[in-house]
Amino acid sequence: MPKVKIPTPLRQYASGNAEVEVGGDTAGETLGNLTEEYPELKQHLYTGDGKLRSFVNVYKGDEDIRYLDGPDTEVSADDELSIIPSIAGGSAEARCR
Repeated sequence: MPKVKIPTPLRQYASGNAEVEVGGDTAGETLGNLTEEYPELKQHLYTGDGKLRSFVNVYKGDEDIRYLDGPDTEVSADDELSIIPSIAGGSAEARCR
């Protein structure tokens, strides 16, 4: 089964796991199965209409799935998916200094 790496801010919604093995033949299917196993993750990964949130990046190895086949990117038992939330921050005041 593919492994999915869970980032620190989302681990509380995945029973504290840093990495889980989840079945699936594609990245989308694997993430769907992940959110079935850990339902609290769904709202943090997907919009209300079922699309991956724009600030959530998913990598298969070192490749962003958006530049592969998106959710249709094939995965195998040896693959590792990493969920990487985009980080933005700092105040406008701090950036203007």
